[in-house]
Amino acid sequence: MITATKTRVMAVTFLAAALTFSSGLIAAESRMAQVTIKADQGKDTINRNIYGHFSEHLGTCIYGGYWVGPDSPIPNTRGIRNDVVQALRAIKIPVLRWPGGCFADEYHWKDGIGPRENRPTMINTHWGGVTENNHFGTHEFLDLCEQLGCEPYICGNLGSGTIEEMQDWVEYITFDGKSPMADLRRKNGREEPWKLKYFGVGNENWGCGGNMRPEYYADQYKRYQTYVRNFGDNRIFKIACGPSGANYEWTEVLMRELVSGRRMMLQGLAPHYYCGTGRKSRSATQFTEADWLWNLRGALRIEELLAGHEKIMDKYDPQKRVAIMFDEWGAWHAVEPGTNPGFLYQQNSLRDAMVAGLTLNIFNNHAARVKMANIAQTVNVLQAMILTDGPRMLLTPTYHVYYLYRVHHDATLLPTELAGPEYVFESDKLPALNVSASRDSAGKVHVSLVNIDPHHAVDVKAQLQGLTAKRISGQVLTAGAITAHNTFDQPTAVEPATFTDAKVTEGGFRTTLPAKSIVVLEIES
Repeated sequence: MITATKTRVMAVTFLAAALTFSSGLIAAESRMAQVTIKADQGKDTINRNIYGHFSEHLGTCIYGGYWVGPDSPIPNTRGIRNDVVQALRAIKIPVLRWPGGCFADEYHWKDGIGPRENRPTMINTHWGGVTENNHFGTHEFLDLCEQLGCEPYICGNLGSGTIEEMQDWVEYITFDGKSPMADLRRKNGREEPWKLKYFGVGNENWGCGGNMRPEYYADQYKRYQTYVRNFGDNRIFKIACGPSGANYEWTEVLMRELVSGRRMMLQGLAPHYYCGTGRKSRSATQFTEADWLWNLRGALRIEELLAGHEKIMDKYDPQKRVAIMFDEWGAWHAVEPGTNPGFLYQQNSLRDAMVAGLTLNIFNNHAARVKMANIAQTVNVLQAMILTDGPRMLLTPTYHVYYLYRVHHDATLLPTELAGPEYVFESDKLPALNVSASRDSAGKVHVSLVNIDPHHAVDVKAQLQGLTAKRISGQVLTAGAITAHNTFDQPTAVEPATFTDAKVTEGGFRTTLPAKSIVVLEIES
């Protein structure tokens, strides 16, 4: 690691000497970093599902976010907002997890089928105590996934539901023969079964899903998963509730109890982790540099958590047959003033874009074991891609990270080595840079670089092993202030721009990363 005291100090003008923000030209001290990209050593594929999403019956994620009803003046297709679908298709959403979250373990799916006017209501006890009318249910969710062109991922009710209820749900969705559940589906307007690949057997069963010990959950999982059956040619990828954060005991017990010899009772383990939860009283947009560093430290901690859980999993499963499906993660801040505290509606700033860039780079670099990651949540809740207000919609800084990182979907991970400066604030410090690289099916190499230092640009000298670069281009996401965010009045305050400050050199390339920026480069050979 090259410390700040060892780096060569250079005077440069922020963003290639000519980029003007709303605050005017900003001069920044530049520091040096060295990156090696091993383009001749890639072997693992970055699963596109790492760029997955999570949507729960929480606040206005479903109602007002996706669902407005077929009679709404807001343009929709069978009740689902056209603008939201269009935006999510643009980032190539690969998978969507539903209906929760904590809501999943109190959700009884038969309440959400049939004529909407006849569906019973329920109380959403976890999120605001509001009445849920069940107008958005199984048919609507699977219609949404078809409109999005993504895989559905359903989380079943192990906490308060029965084995029969879970078995019936899978049969209702996937069975193409004659049976009570298949006939009920046809009665409700769907002749052909849907394809369903991903099914979670419970959610957060160490907490809101039943406050279970890992041994008890392991036994319950064995029972319930037995009846999550494959019908016809549909094959279910079974996902067990994983640990919360650093609960390594949970992973140890589940791997010991559920992975033995040739018989594996699960194919995926789903950890959850949120950075920022410890400071939920802190605003999403009114924060200090101390908050910036604290939150980004929390984001970087996911590297430590993955290493800890992977070590345990490798002990029981050295062949890496069980995937990590990190199906809840993201930044958690205080709700926006004047909103229902149970709706978890928060704004989304450049800081959240940094959280996304760092975390996705880490997931990419753990592609050998991480096969899915679903950010929480897609619309109007926590670290959302999209915010809506009646007919209005805006894209958040986090959305733009997902747009830039599309190039990593199903690409081959390229190992990297990084030596760079530290970001120092008062008596605290973090690595300033973070990187991941991949090669796509056309042979193009993409490099995503994050500079979390809000004050200093970083000069990067990159070596390309096994590749001769001919052309390089890029895009950058940054802003004039760490608190910058998009509003309905100014929806484009933070958005990507063309990046031209990268040059091919003999053996690689050089670039200068602006302070507090995310840069994605495309290299052609």
